[in-house]
Amino acid sequence: KNKVYELLLYTGPELEQFPRAQRRLADEIRATMLSVLRLVVTLENKHYKKTTLGELDNEVDVLRHLVRLAADPQYTRSRKPCLSLRKYENISRKINEIGCMIGGYYKSLNGSPAAQSGAGKPKRK
Repeated sequence: KNKVYELLLYTGPELEQFPRAQRRLADEIRATMLSVLRLVVTLENKHYKKTTLGELDNEVDVLRHLVRLAADPQYTRSRKPCLSLRKYENISRKINEIGCMIGGYYKSLNGSPAAQSGAGKPKRK
């Protein structure tokens, strides 16, 4: 939860600096981050966690792609990205930390030998 909170605090001011034409993308990134925070809080309070964990994983993946889009110069007419490369790297690093924590949590919930050996996320059915 703290990592998501840190991400929100770091990214918030960056989203305010998006050009007016890209405000929709900034709003979408903000909404996705808030959704991730909401899912993390829900995950803490829920008894059966796998479903919520899958939703959280999906939201983090969507967030990762939205941030990548914001850093792509081809997305805007002016060919100037909404996020500089340095800011994109910092935000991506924070998102990857959250993703690694989700992966570790998947492994701890499964408890299977494959999960303990580091074979990756379980297959979704």
